[in-house]
Amino acid sequence: MDKSKRKAIIAGNWKMNKTPSQAKALLEELIPMVKDADCEVVACVPYVDLAVAVETVKGTNIKIGAENAHWEKSGAFTGEISTDMLKEIGVEYVVLGHSERRQYFGETDETVNKRTKAVLAAGLIPIVCVGELLWERKCDITDEVVARQVKLALYDVSAEDVKKTVIAYEPVWAIGTGETATADQAEEVCAAIRATLAKLYDAETAEAVTIQYGGSMNAGNCDELLAKTNVDGGLIGGASLVAEKFQPIVAAASK
Repeated sequence: MDKSKRKAIIAGNWKMNKTPSQAKALLEELIPMVKDADCEVVACVPYVDLAVAVETVKGTNIKIGAENAHWEKSGAFTGEISTDMLKEIGVEYVVLGHSERRQYFGETDETVNKRTKAVLAAGLIPIVCVGELLWERKCDITDEVVARQVKLALYDVSAEDVKKTVIAYEPVWAIGTGETATADQAEEVCAAIRATLAKLYDAETAEAVTIQYGGSMNAGNCDELLAKTNVDGGLIGGASLVAEKFQPIVAAASK
């Protein structure tokens, strides 16, 4: 992390977990644990939990995020949620392009781009996920795959808006598997992402962008990962569902 240049952000991605009452209980437990955090703390929760989550964290340092958003403001898109809906209830962050959305729900680089621009236009902060499959890593094309995803996600996005965007590097082979990229592997790819941003925009813009690592970050490995220059936080899956497991990661990012 380099907090002199960009914000450190620890965001929990709850995925399809926690009912509204369970969400309220978890956030109430977490609030005193992270009240002195020297980093941004975000909980990205299921749609049905958003209203109670926003209400529960009012007056605290925890921000609430959604796990997806549609690119249109309204229309015949059954089951989708618009950025205006999210903004009106107090959501501040939105996860986009997660590998599970790509794998199970047909998300493409083009739709990630459209969603990213919609989220930025609404004044919300996108957390854009990129990452390679195990086969792609074995074929030694990780940098090419991730650079392509970054370029397509940010197509027609201004440098000013890119500075408001969070990139989350999540090696697909390390999501929910217990496998974790080594700190050196995470740093290598996060640095490559920053280099891609520098080519697309300029070095100053690239240095301003928060790049998270996701993929089984936990209390045991977070210190080493977050000590790397280009790892500016984490997008946390399983460990975000238990306050006692999430708090040490926030503490590591607060150093």
